Amino acid sequence: MNISENSRIWIYQSDRPFTPEEEQAVSDKLRTFTDQWKAHGAELLTEAAILYNRFIILAVNEEQAQASGCSIDSSTKLIKSLEQEYGVDLFNRFNMAYRDGNEIISCSRADFEKLIEEKRITSDTIVFNNMVKTVGELKTKWEIPFKDSWHVQVFSLSVSV
Repeated sequence: MNISENSRIWIYQSDRPFTPEEEQAVSDKLRTFTDQWKAHGAELLTEAAILYNRFIILAVNEEQAQASGCSIDSSTKLIKSLEQEYGVDLFNRFNMAYRDGNEIISCSRADFEKLIEEKRITSDTIVFNNMVKTVGELKTKWEIPFKDSWHVQVFSLSVSV
């Protein structure tokens, strides 16, 4: 992303990859939205991206103007409309994503736990920390080993790292 590293972000993870056609259409909708995204009438310096065909990232440089409750609500409304239009789940925070080689896999919490028990997910498996708050954190703390993520606290009873 080409916006300030201090910019606030929101990450919405799809439960499946977008097709190339869907990704283009969603990107167009995101661009249209960010071009007019405002907070209490003030223009927001924004950027949107789709990463790895499944992660929608919205960013606001709050050094220029802060996102307000209403502006955040408008982004949520957009994301909900994308869910409906493309038949994806973008709000399930327990839709887990991890790397298996070069492939990114999404699965439910229950399936993730099963993969841990089967030792198919290890302490070194790269997971996606969608709780990062800034563009800077996105670059350094988003794709991290399981052992360094919040996941290890949630799933620690069923895995030894």
